[in-house]
Amino acid sequence: MNRLSIIILIIFIISGCDKYEPDCNISEVCSETFTPTNISLTYPNNFPSPNTPEWNPLTEEGVNLGRHLFYDPILSSDNTISCASCHKQEYAFGDNTQFSFGVNQALGTRHSPTIMNVAFQEQFDWDGKSNSLEEQASRPIFNEIELHNNNWSEVINRLAMSDIYPDLFCAAFGTEEIDSLSIVMAISQFERTLISSNSRFDQWLRGEVAFTSEELDGFNIFSSERGDCFHCHPTGLFTDNIFHNNGLDSDFTDMGRYDITGNPLDKGLFKSPTLRNIEFSAPYMHDGRFNTLDEVIEHYNFGGYDSPTVDPLMKYIYTNPYNIPGLTGLLLTEEEKANLKAFLLTLSDPLFIENPNLSNPFND
Repeated sequence: MNRLSIIILIIFIISGCDKYEPDCNISEVCSETFTPTNISLTYPNNFPSPNTPEWNPLTEEGVNLGRHLFYDPILSSDNTISCASCHKQEYAFGDNTQFSFGVNQALGTRHSPTIMNVAFQEQFDWDGKSNSLEEQASRPIFNEIELHNNNWSEVINRLAMSDIYPDLFCAAFGTEEIDSLSIVMAISQFERTLISSNSRFDQWLRGEVAFTSEELDGFNIFSSERGDCFHCHPTGLFTDNIFHNNGLDSDFTDMGRYDITGNPLDKGLFKSPTLRNIEFSAPYMHDGRFNTLDEVIEHYNFGGYDSPTVDPLMKYIYTNPYNIPGLTGLLLTEEEKANLKAFLLTLSDPLFIENPNLSNPFND
């Protein structure tokens, strides 16, 4: 073999090696050592069955990779914004500002929704534009306000050049070859583990604690026509996962579900958010217009605003439960409003908010 052939052979061998790995047969080794650990979700019997696709089963390694990706600004075009920048654990994986900042301090136009118990849902985002968690996970990556990437190649290149991700993808999927599908699969796996089901309310259901008289009265108000809350926020997930116009406006600046379906009957409709951990998820509504829980309660108490698509469940816009002339809304007393709020605060799950297994792995 002449000198030129030897040089070409060396170049070929070097080019076949990953710069971060010890040998050139790493793909083979990765595949041979691929032994993912399957995990099952634990949830109460008043939750529906989880919506986990067969082609993306949960594994410890996949969840670990997804957790890293969720918290890592490497997914943004300038390495400044991560999923967790807008979905913070201390705010029930939502945000405490009306609108969240993305790359280059661009400001969003809707309040960041919470991410919890999403394994039990089928449509995502305020307007339901995403029909799976995997689909939803890809949207912020290319959104010009959020992570602001131009294409998958630039995202994959950053991950491939990382010190940690080839090994994490190897452990999760049996290959160091990173692609768009494995990225969204891993993020979705982590998000499906964000289960909140150990609030004071859950403990009360299990007979572990007793409600105060105020909390019990608040629950009775919530779960009856007196408060009229349970239709859109049934116990369990505390959301019906359906889209409603809840009487926020007579005229719409955000068309909501209509922008997705084009159906005029969907104008001003938004997905009912869960009320779990509502203590931590202010401000409220799709546009973050209400800063306090008291404001939210007062909105429903006064009856709401009429519009062509307002939900029939908003039945006290022009009347009241007692048919008193000239008065509208639920007409809750101050005591009833206070008790309703007391019940809503029983939906707080501090262990979820503080769970170290769901926190930033780069702080471990």
